[in-house]
Amino acid sequence: MKARVTVTLKTGVLDPQGKAIEGALKSFGIAGVDSVRQGKVFDIELSTQDRAQAEVLLKAACEKLLANTVVENYRVEIV
Repeated sequence: MKARVTVTLKTGVLDPQGKAIEGALKSFGIAGVDSVRQGKVFDIELSTQDRAQAEVLLKAACEKLLANTVVENYRVEIV
């Protein structure tokens, strides 16, 4: 089973890397970008075929390692 975990900063948390990307886009002449928030994506292959078990495993992985839940949100998708 394949899954994708997306981790992003929570609303209200400063995102200096997003601001730097926003500035770079503007300097390259790419107009119309109001703001940029950056994040990270993990594509994970699991040996289980049980969707519920996969979600439990992935949530544990996010809570323990993949996301800093103080300042980041995460979303788990089974694909």
